[in-house]
Amino acid sequence: QVQLVESGGGLVQAGGSLRLSCAASGRTFSTLTVGWFRLAPGKEREFVASISRTVGIPIYADSVKGRFTVSRDNPKNTAYLLMNSLKPEDTALYYCAANTNTYPSGAAASYTYWGQGTQVTVSS
Repeated sequence: QVQLVESGGGLVQAGGSLRLSCAASGRTFSTLTVGWFRLAPGKEREFVASISRTVGIPIYADSVKGRFTVSRDNPKNTAYLLMNSLKPEDTALYYCAANTNTYPSGAAASYTYWGQGTQVTVSS
């Protein structure tokens, strides 16, 4: 069973940066494709970014492209989401998710494993 634990959330001013981490256990990390999603109050869950297993091909939602960077460190069993130029509308609970598919995906239904989330709050 794969377990995912997010960390790195917090309160930051607009324009600031945060780096989220997603630590995985229970399976060889290089065999997992990882996705990041977020859930803001009153809104539906939104895809943020994904990075494929093995070679690490990234994809991004249009709303974060150019500001966020997804990466992975397979020996450390960890994926990262570096968030720059944060805006108040980025405020949300951020989740990482994982599956064993070959390619990155923005479809939440394609992910089998989910973490508990880490809160990101951006003040104006």
